[in-house]
Amino acid sequence: MFSIVFFVGALLIILITNWLYNWWNPKCNGVLPPGSMGWPILGETLSFFAPNTTLDISPFVKDRMQRYGPIFKTSVVGRPIIVSTDADLNYYIFQQEGQLFQSWYPDTFTEIFGRQNVGSLHGFMYKYLKNMVLNLFGIESLKKMLPEVEQTSKRNLQRWSLETSVDVKDASAQMIFDLSAKKLISYDSEKSTENLRESFVAFIQGLISFPLNIPGSAYNKCLQGRKKAMKMLKNMLQERRERPRKIQTDFFDYVLEELQREDTVLTEAIALDLMFVLLFASFETTSLAITLATKFLVEYPLVLKELTEEHEAIIKRRENPDSGLTWNEYKSMKFTFQFINETVRLANIVPAIFRKALREIKFKEYTIPAGWAVMVCPPAVHLNPTRYKNPLDFDPWRWEGIDTNGASRNFMAFGGGMRFCVGTDFTKVQMAVFLHSLVTKYKWTPIKGGNTLRTPGLQFPNGYHIQISEKEKASIVSDKEDTHASQLDG
Repeated sequence: MFSIVFFVGALLIILITNWLYNWWNPKCNGVLPPGSMGWPILGETLSFFAPNTTLDISPFVKDRMQRYGPIFKTSVVGRPIIVSTDADLNYYIFQQEGQLFQSWYPDTFTEIFGRQNVGSLHGFMYKYLKNMVLNLFGIESLKKMLPEVEQTSKRNLQRWSLETSVDVKDASAQMIFDLSAKKLISYDSEKSTENLRESFVAFIQGLISFPLNIPGSAYNKCLQGRKKAMKMLKNMLQERRERPRKIQTDFFDYVLEELQREDTVLTEAIALDLMFVLLFASFETTSLAITLATKFLVEYPLVLKELTEEHEAIIKRRENPDSGLTWNEYKSMKFTFQFINETVRLANIVPAIFRKALREIKFKEYTIPAGWAVMVCPPAVHLNPTRYKNPLDFDPWRWEGIDTNGASRNFMAFGGGMRFCVGTDFTKVQMAVFLHSLVTKYKWTPIKGGNTLRTPGLQFPNGYHIQISEKEKASIVSDKEDTHASQLDG
């Protein structure tokens, strides 16, 4: 009996030892990047999700960069991952999209956004959905939307000025969600009996959290929020299908038309996942950027002065100062675009971009095994002191003379390669128009909050509360007269 127990025990020890050895020493035909695989199964997941209260590169990435270099291996949520903070490898990954790499996200992420969300699709299907979205957020559509975006900004800022305190994060998210939901599904929060945004708020609070699916956990609340939002979207789609419109007025109409085509490749499940992702992406990321932008304008008065002068100059050039923004005026906002670039560079709203190696890949002295995930780390690129002098300083002037309409080796706030964010122009329009109304008509004072937290996604755990009021008209007129006088003197 003792010999049997001894044999079984010895066998278990051998099996466990072998398993641990294989975990800590993954098989590779070449040389893997240096790094640690962490604890079995758990890997280095806890360190990856550890809170970071600064705008700097997360300690998880920064410590490993110092220890292993710009390319290292790790394991997060049970998957072996190569982390790249190397600008050349990042660029190579984006350029080889569909050839050597393809978009990939952890199973927990696809469970949250849907198995058939646009980020998880490839090839023809991805291009098909991308073209659908471009019909909605392309330049021609944005030109038509410009007056509505401006009116939305004006209306909300006026409402905020009547309150003693406004949480910019929450209020701007509500503003952008209402605009996006109206454009996408003709949703009106004031008329609807169901609160669609409430479901998204629950979803967002657990979006980038430790993936522990037990009742009460942030991740569980996230899944429940998605489930509720998807049910509401499905009901809305069904109602629209039963009462179709003669003229297309929103994205739902376009989707229904596609679903009814005999040769369509679109399914209802894909359409609903797409709608969910678009609603999320259109308001959450932009509201974070707007909140940080508002905070930066308080902290950097010279930037506020420059931005205000640019927007007041636009108004002064008009025949009618009260006329709305034109597309040409929007395109002329040179410093505004520099300001937006600098805001999203420091915001690093997307802390990681995932891809999967389709086959074994050699890069420099390292080998990336087929099937391994690769995590591109934008913060490490955006905060690289060899590319950005004093990278943690907020300096919009650093973008002077630099074209950033697309991605580059050193700027990937909106992604890169074939999967460059199709909503980039929509985000810039919303930010620029909001800033135009804000700096020309209002002044504001911070009250509380404003501290940031990354886990690893950007959050404002206590919001950013401000008191906002209209500028005195007398001072605005005085500023205009001073400028006019200086021009005459010149």
